[in-house]
Amino acid sequence: MNSSIYALTMLLSALLAAVSQVLLKISANRPHKNRISEYLNVWVITGYGLLVLTLLMNTWAYRGVEYKIGPILNSASYVFVMLLGRLVLKEKITKRKAVGVSVIVLGIVISTVF
Repeated sequence: MNSSIYALTMLLSALLAAVSQVLLKISANRPHKNRISEYLNVWVITGYGLLVLTLLMNTWAYRGVEYKIGPILNSASYVFVMLLGRLVLKEKITKRKAVGVSVIVLGIVISTVF
């Protein structure tokens, strides 16, 4: 199988991990009736379900991705979290966040090209 399919799977996994984090933050920001409903609600269950899915996807993707490339591709989740935070949670993208994500993207590009 083509190694680009595995790499794309790993990037999709990073996106799903970011979606999972946003879902967990949505749940954390909502009021809950009691302690049980804090942890047993659709946001939390879906968020953790997505994390399990990302684990399975990464396990499969490592069949065709070199071990040194995997963490580089997964670091794209930081970019996705910032973008989803802006789009979904209406969080402000500060200069500090923008610089941090730019450094991560630069690192991804340098690591994959060289």
